[in-house]
Amino acid sequence: MDASEVSKKIIVFAPHPDDETLGCGGTIAKRISEGYEVLVVVMTDGRYAFLNVLDIDSDPTPEELKEIRKEEVKRATEILGVPEENLIFLDFVDGTLETNEEKAEEKVAEILSKNRPVEVYFPYKNDGHPDHRAACRIVKNSIRKSGISTLIYQYSITHKYARIGPIVNVVFNLFNQRMVRVDVSKFLLIKKAALKEFKSELTAISSRQHKPIINGVKKFLNNEETFHTEK
Repeated sequence: MDASEVSKKIIVFAPHPDDETLGCGGTIAKRISEGYEVLVVVMTDGRYAFLNVLDIDSDPTPEELKEIRKEEVKRATEILGVPEENLIFLDFVDGTLETNEEKAEEKVAEILSKNRPVEVYFPYKNDGHPDHRAACRIVKNSIRKSGISTLIYQYSITHKYARIGPIVNVVFNLFNQRMVRVDVSKFLLIKKAALKEFKSELTAISSRQHKPIINGVKKFLNNEETFHTEK
């Protein structure tokens, strides 16, 4: 990624509030330090995380969790260097991207056409969560429809085939030169601070809760962030 041209835009698409920080928080901070403007588009509201993972539907309710997660992502992205006016919420209900792909494509294509980013980041096609796979299709289709020329970087949160999928991808991509590794070692402390803002996922915030939604984020705090690219 050549940073010789500054004052250009990058757009990061996050299916849920936190994916942008987990998947490419270090790269966001790095690119901002290099003079790029970064926009973060949060596609769903993440309201059903407690219900889906912990079977908790009150304290907090899905509606309450929606607001909690929105405030968390605002604080996290601010730490990464993204001003609040560059944070866009599409507000699709958590888990509904697959059934709203056409509507989402319209919104995403409009954002892309308006901002004409030089780089676009979004989840990998084989990520485990259906919202992530839908986000991948939505953004790729929107890029094609908008007719913009941009570099594509796909980040992976949890592979669909968790045990063997990442290994297969690494081997495959070694021969196809489709993986990009970004050195974010100088920005790890910033990324770590940003991740701490997602208290609803990393700590117990409910009286009904016996464990956090995410057990540690160590695997997301490496010196390099890895992205799948396309030729």
